[in-house]
Amino acid sequence: MTQTAPPWFARASAIPSSWLYESFRIANEREREHPGLIKLHVGEPAFGPPESVAKEFAAAALDGRARYIDVQGLMELRERLVDKLATVNGIDTEPSRLFVTPGSCQGLVALMRCLVEPGAEILLPEIHWPVHLQQALLAGFRPVFYRLDEHFAPDPESIRRVATPATRLLLLNTPSNPAGAVAGLPLQRALYDIADEHGWQIISDEAYEDFAFSGPHLSIAALERGRPAAERLVNSVFTFSKGPAMTGYRLGYVAVSRPEIATTMRMVQEANIIAPSAPVQYAGIAALDASGDLAGNHDYVRGNRDAALSCLVDEGLLPALPGGGWYVMADISSTGMTGEEFTAELMIHHDVVVVPGSGFSARPEFGHDGSMQPLRPGGVASGLVRIAFCVDRDQLITGVERLVGLVREKRQQ
Repeated sequence: MTQTAPPWFARASAIPSSWLYESFRIANEREREHPGLIKLHVGEPAFGPPESVAKEFAAAALDGRARYIDVQGLMELRERLVDKLATVNGIDTEPSRLFVTPGSCQGLVALMRCLVEPGAEILLPEIHWPVHLQQALLAGFRPVFYRLDEHFAPDPESIRRVATPATRLLLLNTPSNPAGAVAGLPLQRALYDIADEHGWQIISDEAYEDFAFSGPHLSIAALERGRPAAERLVNSVFTFSKGPAMTGYRLGYVAVSRPEIATTMRMVQEANIIAPSAPVQYAGIAALDASGDLAGNHDYVRGNRDAALSCLVDEGLLPALPGGGWYVMADISSTGMTGEEFTAELMIHHDVVVVPGSGFSARPEFGHDGSMQPLRPGGVASGLVRIAFCVDRDQLITGVERLVGLVREKRQQ
């Protein structure tokens, strides 16, 4: 007799692996036969962390500083992060509301689990990082999608239109993945006011805080500086993966808005991880001590943007250079091809890997009983492709030139 999986497995089994990781797998297979493959699909930067980070990580392990620690993380690191948030981001918080996490991804998942309730909806951008959608679905949120403007920034009026009485959470990602959009101060004020008016919490994913090119990075939590903690809205999420380039170390941190959320987060983290890795947190302290390296990393990625991406604007594939981040979404719809078709031809015939856009605009469908249908790619980003521009500059320039060449070729056919 065939057995049906119990219903409590239905939600997770309907969520596929991210199309980003599918592109990663395909590229690795292709590279075995084509070692000259230009990889513009993954945000693995051309630069690495400061040497002191690895030395401190190894020293902590060798010195025996690798035992269980507090579920929120090392107090020394949390105190340093509180100072960093105050001076760099304009966020006033305290160690009791700060959590060190094994990467910002785990922090986002834990935070969503703290904020979810039965039937709750989360507002996500229509073009989004696929992992945000996975995290929301796994936490039990029902996603509702808001529109973006012509520069991929959030549209406040769309947020007002799509919100419902079940809305509980607004997700903001600036500078954004996948489009490099930056939300300036007027937009952030508008978004904050909408959330405040409706009593929503905000998750602000600021992974690319060190890569804002059109002006200083702005943290939306700075708008509520001085507001009583019990009335705050913004939960801010950060990572060591981008600025200090500690991609494989898996280290992030979350500053939660309210004391009661911190209490819940402690329980969620205890149930998930017991405590984050100790040696990697000592490495994080070393990264904070070497924060002067961030400017060089910022300049490198900005230089890549300026050197390689202007031709995409000239060709009509971008409305403007991205305001920040590590990625850009190029519009290849004028070729008459879908993102999947274009990326396949670009890889097979030109040895360049980018990611098709449809994985960044997938929308789940739900039955009347609340069950979710298997998640498929598609939607408003189907004619776009994502390019990572944090990579080696020569490789980036060559890869973008080949991409533009393929667009021109297809337009002439």
